[in-house]
Amino acid sequence: MVNFNFLKNIFSKAKNGIGIELSPDRINVMQLQKQRQGYKILHFISEEVPEGVMQEGQIIDLPSMSELIEALLSEHKIKPKHIATAIPSREAIVRLIPVPVELDDESELRDYVNQEAGLYLPFPREEADVDFQKLGSFLDEDGAEKNQLLFVATRKEVTDSYISVFQEAGLNLDVMEVSSFSVLRCLQDQLQQFTSSEVVVTADLQFDSTEISVIVDGVPQFSRTIGIGSFQIQSALSEAMNLPPSRNTELLQGMTLPVNTGDSMTMGTMGGNNPGTSAMMKVLGELADEVRRSIDFYLNQSEVMDVAQLFLVGPGSAVGQLDEFFMQRLSIPTSQVDPVAALGLEMSEEEVPLVQRPGLGVVLGLGLREV
Repeated sequence: MVNFNFLKNIFSKAKNGIGIELSPDRINVMQLQKQRQGYKILHFISEEVPEGVMQEGQIIDLPSMSELIEALLSEHKIKPKHIATAIPSREAIVRLIPVPVELDDESELRDYVNQEAGLYLPFPREEADVDFQKLGSFLDEDGAEKNQLLFVATRKEVTDSYISVFQEAGLNLDVMEVSSFSVLRCLQDQLQQFTSSEVVVTADLQFDSTEISVIVDGVPQFSRTIGIGSFQIQSALSEAMNLPPSRNTELLQGMTLPVNTGDSMTMGTMGGNNPGTSAMMKVLGELADEVRRSIDFYLNQSEVMDVAQLFLVGPGSAVGQLDEFFMQRLSIPTSQVDPVAALGLEMSEEEVPLVQRPGLGVVLGLGLREV
């Protein structure tokens, strides 16, 4: 078993590496270069992944995924020395845990975490890979000073599958992190606009799921996976429109939702009475309700009373006026985030159409890690 640090220097950067995102529908590859002001995209490649290779966050067909990666890099003559990838958030256990303040040494903390890890795991300790990052100290309810750690764990079989895929492709994987952390790296500037007493929520609408992260002071406090993604939204659209089912979700990217504004109705590009639009909005309504349940679950366990901002990212967030839909449904300020624009990157319409850019949060975050 190769030892990986999921969190070590979570916002640190290596050198001359690339980020590779594996998802059920696509492989995305990103290499960035630091410039005097900001970053420049050296390479961005995206390739479709056939059905059955990856499902519900797990790589099902390891040889096929390895061949896809190897062929993609070979075709574009990319020979990376360093590679960062991300496991889906649904495959990770993320917790904030208090530890005695006397434990300050790295080795002491690791021994403590290894001993206590079983308390935070829904599976046996010997089946888990764990890591942590020290965040700082705080005073507990009794006024005692404690250190706070960000604890991350996943099943060994998950990390082993990712390691094997890259090894079979002839590549050395040196960074593996949780996908939600990659997205947060892209949103650092946006998150800095909020105080330590304000809650920010991100909803990453991926292919077959949505990853919810609750963030306070730039640190994830709570996460949850909802089994609704762009595929489920488009499937409802296709069925209502009597279109054949498809894994290609580009149809969604041309849609605009009708949004109520007082007594009037702003009609979307498909029309407010269109059965496809109605079917989409029903699924999106279910997703919004699950987001609300996730937020309420966190708020019921914290002293904070409300949420300052909801950020929508991921390929499924490209639907027009989706932010207005969520804002009206949840009564929370909501914004759709283009991670390319958030990082001030130059990317032509020919390289990546505007509607596809919201889906690049994970791979851009991995690329930043390797600048």
